[in-house]
Amino acid sequence: MTIKTFDAFSRLSIMNINRITDFLYENSGAFGDAKTAIRKSIMYAAKELPGLGGYVFVMEDKNGILGAVVVNRTGMNEYLSENIMVYVAVKAGFRKKGIGKKLIKHTIKYCKGDIAIHINKENPVIKLFEKQGFKSRNIEMRLVR
Repeated sequence: MTIKTFDAFSRLSIMNINRITDFLYENSGAFGDAKTAIRKSIMYAAKELPGLGGYVFVMEDKNGILGAVVVNRTGMNEYLSENIMVYVAVKAGFRKKGIGKKLIKHTIKYCKGDIAIHINKENPVIKLFEKQGFKSRNIEMRLVR
């Protein structure tokens, strides 16, 4: 199993963007977003949309994707994190086997600056992030229009 790293310099093909979008959509469970939102975050990370870009980390074996992480760079520091981990998912049959932990450790090692993640307060994956050094600091409140 290897982790592939994609950013503005190691471009993602449209086929890979679609493949990763489908994987994240299918493996995010009850806490997932619409496919259009997932695709947009990947396009931003790959600098296919205007912005600072980011990173897409994909763990695969010979049968396909086992886990993926999407990080968007924010361009901020001190008052907000430089990076936001937008999506993290591990294939259902491979959970609790260390894949999520390896992807998070790779993300921490690769990204410069602070990393934030928004997690639904009911999501049991919170414990995994706490074990990797993430701390709950704020509550997000959102006005949806």
